[in-house]
Amino acid sequence: MIAQANRLDHVEEYYFSTKLQEVRALEAAGKSIVNLGIGSPDLPPPPQVVAGLNDAMINPGAHQYQPYRGTGDFRKAIGEFYQKFYGVTLNTNTEILPLMGSKEGIAHISMAFLNEGDEVLIPNPGYPTYTSVTKLFGASPVYYDLQEEKNWQPDFEELEKKDLSGVKLMWVNYPHMPTGASGSEKLFEDLISFARKHKILIVNDNPYSFILNEHPKSILKKKGAKDVVLELNSLSKSFNMAGWRIGMLCGSEKNINSVLKVKTNMDSGMFFPLQAGAATALRLPVSWFSEQNEIYKARKEIMLQFINALNCEPSKEQTGMFIWAKVPEGFTSESFVDHLLHEHSIFIAPGFIFGSRGEGYVRFSLCATEEKITTALNRIKQ
Repeated sequence: MIAQANRLDHVEEYYFSTKLQEVRALEAAGKSIVNLGIGSPDLPPPPQVVAGLNDAMINPGAHQYQPYRGTGDFRKAIGEFYQKFYGVTLNTNTEILPLMGSKEGIAHISMAFLNEGDEVLIPNPGYPTYTSVTKLFGASPVYYDLQEEKNWQPDFEELEKKDLSGVKLMWVNYPHMPTGASGSEKLFEDLISFARKHKILIVNDNPYSFILNEHPKSILKKKGAKDVVLELNSLSKSFNMAGWRIGMLCGSEKNINSVLKVKTNMDSGMFFPLQAGAATALRLPVSWFSEQNEIYKARKEIMLQFINALNCEPSKEQTGMFIWAKVPEGFTSESFVDHLLHEHSIFIAPGFIFGSRGEGYVRFSLCATEEKITTALNRIKQ
């Protein structure tokens, strides 16, 4: 027997990878499961984007290796997008790095900046991949608590009480997943000051800024942000292109070049038609987001009725494609999810998978039709 690497001893298989096997087994046994747990957009990409991809297929160089930094037009489209929607000016030659999805970025950033034994500030609750990737590269997670009473934002007074001497990197994610909390202008300013004071690289993971959110923000708009901040972004959620695996990393030339050293040794460039389609998406007018949000608003209205019928209590002022809510008294997040799954054939995500501060909460996804959400609602009412 060949033993697995020691780095895997402290990393578990992704929760949804294993739980969805259980869901599929129930479906195979004849159960009709309403899946409200996964944030995989069910709506189609913009038709112009599909046309852009198809047209690019006949480009003479379409099937060759592509530049590690992405095509010039794709980077230009990213720069135009950041300028138009966020008010951020980026050098398209040096401050933008296309990615094969944000998860690639999380891994590449960690590999580029973390040495074994370095510490990483990770939000609790937060995206589980921040923790697993940190452990994979031999660094140590240091969790900072987010609380509903403080709008799910970092408590800098508490952070200052920690020994931060070993911290190299800090993950933030606003609009926040799973809670839907928005990042304020003051929060971004405080994060930049904190990073400067303690010589920490901040990475803002920003894929949800256009969903049910009228004021999309980028932390990079703040003065001096590029010196201490990298920002991840993605086309997966905003343009219904999750399976395309297209993201981007923006920041200073110095920090981008550090990540590029990793990336050039890990892949050989993104398929040209994907980049052409993505460039088309990034140049769409604001009406694209407005039309999508009308659909999400209608879904959210029914979902809130469903959540109310479950006696769950949603957090206030949420943005994004999820609803975060407290479970009814007498349940843990896991027991409530299992109750819904086995008693009503409805699947939602338990809060504990996002960290200890997620216990007592569950997450509902709006990536389901009004009909499916209504079906779930009717099952509860029966």
